[in-house]
Amino acid sequence: MIPGAAAQRVVDDSYTIGQRFEQYRDKYPGIAWAPVVWREGQAVRFDRPYKNTGSRDLHVDVFKAAPGSPARHQGILLVHGGGWSAGNKNHFYALANLLAQRGYAVFLPEFRLSPEAPYPAGMIDIGDALAWARAHAAEFGLTADRIAVGGASSGGQMASLLAYAGPSGLFGDGKDRRANALIDLDGVLDFTLPETLKFENAAGEGSPAARWLGGSYERAPAKWREASAASHVGPDAVPTLIVSSGIPRFTQGKDGVIAALDRYHIAHRAFAFENAPHDFWLFEPWLPRAAAEIDSFLSSLAAKEPVAK
Repeated sequence: MIPGAAAQRVVDDSYTIGQRFEQYRDKYPGIAWAPVVWREGQAVRFDRPYKNTGSRDLHVDVFKAAPGSPARHQGILLVHGGGWSAGNKNHFYALANLLAQRGYAVFLPEFRLSPEAPYPAGMIDIGDALAWARAHAAEFGLTADRIAVGGASSGGQMASLLAYAGPSGLFGDGKDRRANALIDLDGVLDFTLPETLKFENAAGEGSPAARWLGGSYERAPAKWREASAASHVGPDAVPTLIVSSGIPRFTQGKDGVIAALDRYHIAHRAFAFENAPHDFWLFEPWLPRAAAEIDSFLSSLAAKEPVAK
């Protein structure tokens, strides 16, 4: 070990874009690896440290709104997927790039995954990342109360939980963990439903969710309920966009969440692809439509905001 270096940690590199592309290329004709094409003058701040865990720094990449794009003054913090144990913030580079070119500032945090630390460590991390983004909002042309949280797959589950439960103080100071919208890309919303458990608890203690939550549903039911975003939907819930691959297992709990949002008269929208892979945000031809759905939803919310006098 080099003096002063961070302690070694286990890294799960089983979930990569290349691995998924090989898995999907014969099943989805026309699938293509999404390019990242920069505009002249576009700026990205890579690996800004946003917290120290006591053993290492955690970093966030920030895609600034591209020159010449509409003045959205809206930020989006995106949480990557990977079964709570794998994945990387760079998986969102293609989507972040498209959103930046539509005028959004996009924050991509790294966070502790289950091989390093179980729940709620990763939730506390993304809550701290949101707090960091709020504290640095002016640097990126934003105000603190105009930052949405979103994520994909397990990251969508985490983002949903932060959006609905963060203000309560469950994962740190609630006033710094308030988002103005939620974007859930194929993320489970209720861990406790029979259809969810059929998949997420199928391997018992060895399932990715169990490894993250510290035990199977039978052994740790209270944590599974607490980690269900649907358990936290109340009158102060944020406007919600759910974008689905069309594969029902990945958005279990959606109907209950939408019913609750309707009950509290909170704006929401759901869009489902047809014949799309679970990881649609990684690949063309689905990626541009996902970016367009996010832009359309956030634009609709902005249009309803009172005009400043």
